[in-house]
Amino acid sequence: MFYRYEIKNNGNGDALYLYLTMTYEFSKDLDSSSDNSNIIHKTKEFINNNSIDFKGDKVYLVVDGIIIKSFDISKEYVIKNIPDGIKYSNKNYIVNVRYSSNKTENMSLEEYLLGVIATNKIKDLELTTLKALCLLYRTYAYKEMEKNNYIDSINEYQVYKPISYFKVIWLDKFQDNYNLIKKAIEETDGEFVTYNDEFIYPFTHICNNGCTRTSDKYKYLVKTSSIWDYASPYYLEIKDYNYDTIKKLFKIDEEDIKKVEILEINESNQIEKIKIGSIEYNGNQFRAILNLKSSDINIIINPTSIRFITKGWGNQLGLSQFGANEIAKAGCSYTGILNYYFNGIKIKKYK
Repeated sequence: MFYRYEIKNNGNGDALYLYLTMTYEFSKDLDSSSDNSNIIHKTKEFINNNSIDFKGDKVYLVVDGIIIKSFDISKEYVIKNIPDGIKYSNKNYIVNVRYSSNKTENMSLEEYLLGVIATNKIKDLELTTLKALCLLYRTYAYKEMEKNNYIDSINEYQVYKPISYFKVIWLDKFQDNYNLIKKAIEETDGEFVTYNDEFIYPFTHICNNGCTRTSDKYKYLVKTSSIWDYASPYYLEIKDYNYDTIKKLFKIDEEDIKKVEILEINESNQIEKIKIGSIEYNGNQFRAILNLKSSDINIIINPTSIRFITKGWGNQLGLSQFGANEIAKAGCSYTGILNYYFNGIKIKKYK
């Protein structure tokens, strides 16, 4: 980010000089072909966050004492509500991301999608699968910006981390992954998903136990076969907990450890209600306490430990990333994938 600034009079009024180090975060904004949209937003955010008393319009970017770019911040045209006459694109639709610290960062939809897809996808996804994810996360961005004017960086549907974070994670594969995600974003520009003319929520999971599950609340979520998930390396997990750990996690006495009773299972074989000792939990609570990947749980009580065998990874709602990727390999389109995993939806394009 900018590490220093100066306000100087250049003969035509005050100008703001911003000093920065050359990083990947800024490199795409400093390209001569850049439309300046992202760098203008970052500049205005820096001015606001640091309470800089700057009334001028001209800004110069300085690296190692050399002015490498200049622009006029009064000519900003990248705003959330796009004026007539300006073409919509991922680059000129602005979203606000709110972090857990309550700090909000403005960025282009493209930048947001790069980060959120990178953060939530499994490895080695096909371009077609990435396009399907792109439509879901773009839809959520529209939905949250319309409703709240911000998107929480961590929520029940996704986690956002800047794309620059993955330079360290992906190392030599960073550029290939970056280019593939960017291509998915560009080739689906403006496309989103609705049900009954309302934005849908981006329900996704890594894999399931052979089918997705129905939701009474969201009518576009209907039990759907996903047999490809049986072959997923993420399909099965086995965890063993000794009795002492179980006592601490559930705050129960030892005599209650073996009193485990499954009370209700849904149509997709996931636990809805379970009782341990005298305390009742819903499936998600039980899963969270034990840090299990799924609510499809088989329980084996051994003399000194309890074994939990789970199938699938995630809540089994909506799109299975592994299943969708197998469908994509077989030649299915991204719109076909979305229509397969979500019932009665329509895919539309922002105009």
